[in-house]
Amino acid sequence: MSAIPFLAAENQETAPWDWTGDPDLWLYRDRTIALLRRYLHLSIEIGRVPSLLGREIFRSRVTSYRLTTFEDAVIFVHDVETSLERLDQFSQQLIARVVLQEYSEPEAAHLLRCALRTVQRLVPEALDQLTAQFLRGGLLTPMVRIARNSCQVGEMQQNSASACCCGK
Repeated sequence: MSAIPFLAAENQETAPWDWTGDPDLWLYRDRTIALLRRYLHLSIEIGRVPSLLGREIFRSRVTSYRLTTFEDAVIFVHDVETSLERLDQFSQQLIARVVLQEYSEPEAAHLLRCALRTVQRLVPEALDQLTAQFLRGGLLTPMVRIARNSCQVGEMQQNSASACCCGK
């Protein structure tokens, strides 16, 4: 059972906000990458290779991350894997090569046998799709949106330079 009820739910229309078309998802890319790296390290610590990597040998740097509980790590790894499984196969491979295995984009393009421009275009899109999954599932918390008034809709104030002194 998933710790995040939304990830376990079949019906995705219960989400309070549809993140798929949000143009501001790029703001979350660094946080998404950080979550993916945490997922990589935690999955190794609990004794399993991330599902995207299969049995391949991969590059990683070991960090000293302190776990709260083993169960929290298992639930986190499961929820990230569930989110990753909702991406298409090529997006999964892009994230595995560029984010988890830390290949450069030219190296990833060579490994995936596609054009460099394709990798450069699709990596941000894959991260945005994954970010939307993380936001829907509660793995990422939404940033506070500040409503801004345009400069043309400001308060109506009387301009003292043109005000009539006689009150008319």
